[in-house]
Amino acid sequence: MTGSSVRAVGWARSLPLDSEVKAARDWARGHLRALGWTTTHPETVDAVLLTVSELVTNAHRHAHSTAQLIMTWDQSCLHISVHDTSASLPAPRDPSTERVGGRGMFLVDALADAWKAHPCPHGKTVTACFRGPGAEVRPRH
Repeated sequence: MTGSSVRAVGWARSLPLDSEVKAARDWARGHLRALGWTTTHPETVDAVLLTVSELVTNAHRHAHSTAQLIMTWDQSCLHISVHDTSASLPAPRDPSTERVGGRGMFLVDALADAWKAHPCPHGKTVTACFRGPGAEVRPRH
């Protein structure tokens, strides 16, 4: 796609360790409302908000870190990224009736169209992507 450019809009929020995950959901919901998704794609909004909850909870609980939440909409996909200070990369675990927790990345894997985690110089970033209204459907890998 030579000569093409990507137009994107994004928002960022820092959520200290002592902040409520609800604040992250409310903040994300406000931006999804501004995009018009709360009325046109409520089921995607629910999936995005649950993903925000899980990723911010993981940053607070497992990394013992402030969560840097970034949402980017590039007219094709909504990218939900959370950066924390832990270098340990997440992986989905099979659900268990023996554990109370441990289902966060399993849920993210089920809800998002794609997700990835990558190390950064001062921790890691986990990004989940959700196709937007009218976006071309691509196979998951």
